[in-house]
Amino acid sequence: MAAKFSNKITGAILSTVVFATIALAQNQVLSNVNRHKDSDDAQIVQSQILASQPVVTAVESVGMTVSDMDRAVEFYSQVLSFKKVSDVEVLGTEYEQLQGLFGVRLRVVRMQLGNETIELTEYLTPKGKPIPIDSRSNDHWFQHIAIAVSNMDKAYQHLRSFKVQHASTAPQRIPNSNKAAAGIRAFYLASPCQKRKIVR
Repeated sequence: MAAKFSNKITGAILSTVVFATIALAQNQVLSNVNRHKDSDDAQIVQSQILASQPVVTAVESVGMTVSDMDRAVEFYSQVLSFKKVSDVEVLGTEYEQLQGLFGVRLRVVRMQLGNETIELTEYLTPKGKPIPIDSRSNDHWFQHIAIAVSNMDKAYQHLRSFKVQHASTAPQRIPNSNKAAAGIRAFYLASPCQKRKIVR
């Protein structure tokens, strides 16, 4: 109880210090603006304020184009245990301008596994080109997502029960020469839309 209370106090103090530091830095910059407000320097300092603000803050989701949404949703939910979050159909001028395609109509499904979200998009119109049948891991359009499992042997048997398309011959141990992933067992499989996944 005491430890939790102590941590809360520490967190509050740290938050106060951080906010105070930010406020002091902003006050310093603002005083520089006031000092030079009748000169071109004021515009430079104001630009510096804007430039110091973070623009990119997080990865919101990862998007993938699929050729058959129903089949893709079935694969991600039944085989990989994702949960469907939303399922919408969109069209209109804004989406045509966003996508750079005339007459675009999309079905967009968001799915979640743990804290991560993926966004699947099927172009209802216009239809896109399929991924070549002879695609390999070194092709430029190759993409993958890595999914963590607690037991590779059980996960592999689960995948085999769904007769998934193999990319790897079987689960492989990452060698010690790859220090960031040494010892991890990984397996590549292909989704119904030829997008490969890694289970590890």
